[in-house]
Amino acid sequence: GSMDLYCAVSGLEQALWDIKGKVAGMPVHALLGGACRDRIRVYANGWSGGAGSPDELGAKAAAMVAGGFSALKFDPVPGPWRTFVDKAVEQRAIENVLAVRDAVGADVDILIEMHRRLAPMHAVRIARAIESAEPFWFEEPVLAENVPALARAKRDIKIPVVTGEALYTKFDFREVFERAAADIINPDVCNVGGILELKEIAAMAEAYFVAVSPHNYNSTTVGLAATLHASATMPNFLITEYFVNLEDLGQEIARDPWRIVDGQIDVPEGPGLGIDLDEAALAAHPYQPFPMR
Repeated sequence: GSMDLYCAVSGLEQALWDIKGKVAGMPVHALLGGACRDRIRVYANGWSGGAGSPDELGAKAAAMVAGGFSALKFDPVPGPWRTFVDKAVEQRAIENVLAVRDAVGADVDILIEMHRRLAPMHAVRIARAIESAEPFWFEEPVLAENVPALARAKRDIKIPVVTGEALYTKFDFREVFERAAADIINPDVCNVGGILELKEIAAMAEAYFVAVSPHNYNSTTVGLAATLHASATMPNFLITEYFVNLEDLGQEIARDPWRIVDGQIDVPEGPGLGIDLDEAALAAHPYQPFPMR
């Protein structure tokens, strides 16, 4: 099936877990076997838009740290998106990473997002040039579906490599594990098939000593709630995603939105997913096509 199908399946599956938890009066993480942590670390994403220079990007990063985040993710590569780029593009990406590291200091984790768009030779050159900044990870350096190319790039990159947001079901992830193509995976609960599929993928990853950092672009409310419950039960969970630019919308449509303290969110303890939506507010935001990049 297509990712569109699995997105639909994921939504239905999450709804069923929410119903079951509310009927039983139990949080979903308890239905999954119980939490092994009480707080979930998150990284800020969606904060870097509009930065016109490395200095502006650094200033935006510093503002996120001042707001309480201890981990920040951003894409340092200037547009437009191309598989093959010139040296000026590589250099600007390097300058952006170094500027953020200089702005936030050594104690803040910086997570580098490459969006699967570069040829391995470019991704490897950028990764080698930013090693001194000690990034937390190097995400999606090449096309995720080309696992042999990803594995080849990973062998030449000393920063932990992430992949998985564009993959779905445990069968897509099997080749990633077998080829040792990633140190960390970032499956998304809204497209892999739901909460149970995410948990099963995480269990597979654990056997290969691969950490899990769920991707969470698709929702800062229901999707994030499902991610929090699943993450609470994973021994190999690392960190998850929080989009600051979608925070206002989340607070508008959720009656009790998530609160971040010291870069972490408490594991929900309410029944089901532990969140209630304002359906009237949600109806005011109908589907809109996503712009091409």
